[in-house]
Amino acid sequence: MSFETNATVASFGGKLLKLSHNSTVIGSKMNLNLYLPPQAVSGTKVPWIFYLAGLTCTGDNGAEKGFFQQSAAKSGVAVVYPDTSPREPRYEGDDASWDFGRAAGFYINATKAPYSETYKMENYIIDELYDALPKEFLLDPARVSIMGHSMGGHGALSLYLKYPQKFKSVSAFAPISNPINCPWGQKAFAGYFGDDKEAWKKHDATELVKSHKGALDVLIDVGTGDNFYKQKQLLPENLEAAAKEAGHPIGPNGLNVRYQEDYDHSYYFISTFASDHVEHHTKFLVSQSNLIDL
Repeated sequence: MSFETNATVASFGGKLLKLSHNSTVIGSKMNLNLYLPPQAVSGTKVPWIFYLAGLTCTGDNGAEKGFFQQSAAKSGVAVVYPDTSPREPRYEGDDASWDFGRAAGFYINATKAPYSETYKMENYIIDELYDALPKEFLLDPARVSIMGHSMGGHGALSLYLKYPQKFKSVSAFAPISNPINCPWGQKAFAGYFGDDKEAWKKHDATELVKSHKGALDVLIDVGTGDNFYKQKQLLPENLEAAAKEAGHPIGPNGLNVRYQEDYDHSYYFISTFASDHVEHHTKFLVSQSNLIDL
């Protein structure tokens, strides 16, 4: 598989590449963004972070509004911004609402027809992009982390907990932390998996953390002014309670959920704390001697 570069944008000494490729997992063309820091541009293999975007988004949102590139350039870390769902072929009703179907793939492999044919965003991230990108770009396949926002926060947390051997670290902005108990998750999981609620638990971070073994060093930011938090769509408290019951430390050097006063669900919120999240991952990905001043 090869990637086509459709545009190159200079950013903080590095390059943001707007890419497309024919996905064998999804069965159609997919778009994504890749930020290569100056270290990669100059020929050095670098660690990298997946950023998984939220409902209604594409791979452009985080790349253009997240403000991750400055910190990524300083740390010598690449950032991959995948799309949030297949874009073709189309199924009847897959664009009827903003919180299911197109742009709402939830980073799972659907098992219910017709979505099971192409809605395989879990394998797309974990297998296809994870394996293909280091073969074509200067990305270190042994140093990979993952973060995300909202639906993408759910994706980052659940994929990290399902595949801890693949990722060095995880963080999330306003994640859907307990999808089996919130309207967004219940709608999506019923549509993608059917009515077997025991199967739903395999994709829920609050359920997965109960059986997670080993260290759990996670950074999560949630805005107290976030209407979706107030509407009980995010439920980070449930994740904290489950982690505590399972014996994981809560707070710094554990499951660290920071409630940021007055912040909402938008990219104003994400961009404010973007550097904190890149620095969190840098602890696990980069030797401090490799940091540069910009």
